[in-house]
Amino acid sequence: MSGTAEPLPLALPQRGLILRESRQLWAALAPLIVLPFALDAIGLTLITATDVVIFALAVLGLNILVGWTGLTSFGHGAWFGIGAYAVAILQTRLFPGDMALPLLGALAITGLAALVAGGLILRRRGVYFSLLTLAFTAMLYAIAFRWTDLTGGENGIGNLHRWAALQEPGAYYAAVSGIAFAVLVALWRFRRSPMGSVLVAIRENEQRAGFLGYATNRYKLAAFVISATITGLAGALSAYSHRFTSADPISIAFSGELLAMVVIGGMRSFLGPALGALFYILFREFLSIYTADWLLYFGLLFVAFIVFSPDGLVGIAARLLKPFRRVPTEGAAMSARRAGASGRVPARFIAEGRTDGPVLVADDIKKNFGPVAAVRGVSFAVADRTLHALIGPNGAGKTTAFNLLSGMFRPSAGSIRLDGHEIAGLEPHAITRAGLGRSFQITNLFPGLSVEENVRLAVQARHKAHFSPWRDALAIRQIADDTAELLRWTGLSGIERAEAGSLSYGGQRLLDMGLALATRPRVLLLDEPLAGLAAAERERVGDLIKALSADIPVLLVEHDIDRVFRLADRVTVMADGAVLVDGSVADARDDARVQAVYLGSGTAAIAAKPRASAAEAETLLAMEGVDTFYGKSHILNGVNLAVRRGEVVALLGRNGAGKSTLLKTLIGTAPPAAGRIVLGGTDIAGLSPDRIARLGIGYVPQGRALFAGMSVAENLGLGRLRRLTGAGIHWDEDRVLEFFPRLKERWTVDAARLSGGEQQMVAVARALSGDTRLLLLDEPFEGLSPAVTEELFEAFDRLRREIAIILVDHHLDLALALSDRTVALERGSVQWTGESRLLREDQELRRKVLWL
Repeated sequence: MSGTAEPLPLALPQRGLILRESRQLWAALAPLIVLPFALDAIGLTLITATDVVIFALAVLGLNILVGWTGLTSFGHGAWFGIGAYAVAILQTRLFPGDMALPLLGALAITGLAALVAGGLILRRRGVYFSLLTLAFTAMLYAIAFRWTDLTGGENGIGNLHRWAALQEPGAYYAAVSGIAFAVLVALWRFRRSPMGSVLVAIRENEQRAGFLGYATNRYKLAAFVISATITGLAGALSAYSHRFTSADPISIAFSGELLAMVVIGGMRSFLGPALGALFYILFREFLSIYTADWLLYFGLLFVAFIVFSPDGLVGIAARLLKPFRRVPTEGAAMSARRAGASGRVPARFIAEGRTDGPVLVADDIKKNFGPVAAVRGVSFAVADRTLHALIGPNGAGKTTAFNLLSGMFRPSAGSIRLDGHEIAGLEPHAITRAGLGRSFQITNLFPGLSVEENVRLAVQARHKAHFSPWRDALAIRQIADDTAELLRWTGLSGIERAEAGSLSYGGQRLLDMGLALATRPRVLLLDEPLAGLAAAERERVGDLIKALSADIPVLLVEHDIDRVFRLADRVTVMADGAVLVDGSVADARDDARVQAVYLGSGTAAIAAKPRASAAEAETLLAMEGVDTFYGKSHILNGVNLAVRRGEVVALLGRNGAGKSTLLKTLIGTAPPAAGRIVLGGTDIAGLSPDRIARLGIGYVPQGRALFAGMSVAENLGLGRLRRLTGAGIHWDEDRVLEFFPRLKERWTVDAARLSGGEQQMVAVARALSGDTRLLLLDEPFEGLSPAVTEELFEAFDRLRREIAIILVDHHLDLALALSDRTVALERGSVQWTGESRLLREDQELRRKVLWL
């Protein structure tokens, strides 16, 4: 496990990425050289060429916010105008005849103004941030237009001078191009820096960036100032170019034009916005010859790009060139994974310090959400180098307690101490830096970034250069070494370049745990790390967590109760927001109250009960030779599957085998590239999800995907609204409540306030609502307590008499007990089909078929 050899698998792809990006950078020189001649050939002047470069500079600055950080500014023209006014006022009043000092002063003024404005505007997020930028620009425009003594009012400020050497348009164009290229090189370096990579992380998932230890507001403020300063530089150069400035660039219309250039060019591309600036200038120059309403047509074109090509001109070019580029077909992301024995956690991820007393102490913590007391005086202590389990029924308050410990919520009362230091009420990034790392119940990653980039961001957060705007993040050897070692230890080697969002749910679970460990925590909080993992993976990761707790204390929330009792050193049981039992495993297992509210009959007892099949002879659904791709990844490969009316089919296999993709293919969110899917005599392959749903398929996705701000009644009403088509059994409110009577008590409660078990019931009830004949269940028992699992299982057993069901779940005993037939997938292909009874009764066959 030395730190010198492991990064080599990552080094070659990184070198290739650097080479491609540097070629793109140097390729920008050619347009700068050719542009004046090209525009002259079509009848445009050097002044127009200079405007193209200046506008390109402005939108490259704006793109730091929009494309990199995910902050949409509707008022960036303000900084263009501030730069122009600043250089004009400084030259005419303080430095007559000079260019350099007014330019430097303008940059300083713009940067300082952006620092003050950003500190205020960035207090709000999303649409509120955008509206504040709009209000700022409108206010500034009114000031510039009416403060005649300073700005010249509607007449502006004229008679600006350029040095004698820059009087000629060609000489000034050369100077502006030189400055623009220098800024381009700096931006390229900035994008590759630790700070630049964090800005992209904020765009992808700001919350997770905070829980890695990044003070995201600090990074956003830095991005805001840099973006405004570059745009202000463009404004100053424009004032020198035209020897005049006015309030026009501060107008809301001009800010809209800058934003349109970014979108039309391609905001996720490094040079795309510059291409948008060229397009804008050419569109303006030529169309304005024929109509004074050219801006109207530009607005319509802008809308068309948003609707039909969100990735702009760069995306159009990529689609046009696609037939001429050979794109290799790959297997599913998880298929390339190389998971070996992990061994002890690498020493580099173990925080210094050891104590004989408790490391993490929660003392009488409380949390109220309005009148609801979610956590009521909870106290427990986590000892050093132990595995402490926090268990309890759904809705007990476990995840809320995790959120209080990690800083997502501020406690209403109580104390939280980490190594003797009070951390209650601190921001998440401060708590993470203090030594508390966490994973999440619903995986919380940077989905658009690769696995390696996710881990590198987490590792980078504890490096001293994490705020550097200049160092090459990929060239920091310690970060590269730690990233490679953590990928190996978590079993994610081989899939470093796969997008995190393309991994199976189990793969995302592993990555989420890896990100928490990368923060080098003093205490590690793991929220249901085994959920969504196949049986063999569950065993491996369970052992890995136990080995990890020998070096780093772990606080674990998990519903696999047999494994919890086998692994835990101490157990705290919560119920109804309070501690029910805090003691040894034996104390929790033998307590009558725990048995009553949490344990239920147990998986073994549920699975052992005989279940009568309701399957009929008639085929309801047939898949024939179905292939499905995610991008260039070939997920399903020639799948054949049949489901009879009233039949329950279990779809089993390892993580990444294609089970969830098969369900998404049936419901239409992952359309098949080839093959037929026939439902009740109708070919549904390639139909949109809404049409398929109206044909009688109900889908319960992994993670439930409820409408969180709506009540139970509203969720079910939306499920039924467009599905009264006669395609299947009609499910009205009364019929649904027969199967899930608990929902009647929660009918008017917002879905976000329900327990995990109640949310799962709502998800199933919503899928049934309307007219349904086939129900698709993706991990319905995931994250549920044993007692709620039993309640849901019995409901599904009753449902088999009404509709057909396809079930994906990693609880093998439950899936095999409920189903009539099992289809086993491996690498997207059907490897085995047969009666579930055979797998229930023959353990050797089960090991052979399901790779246990």
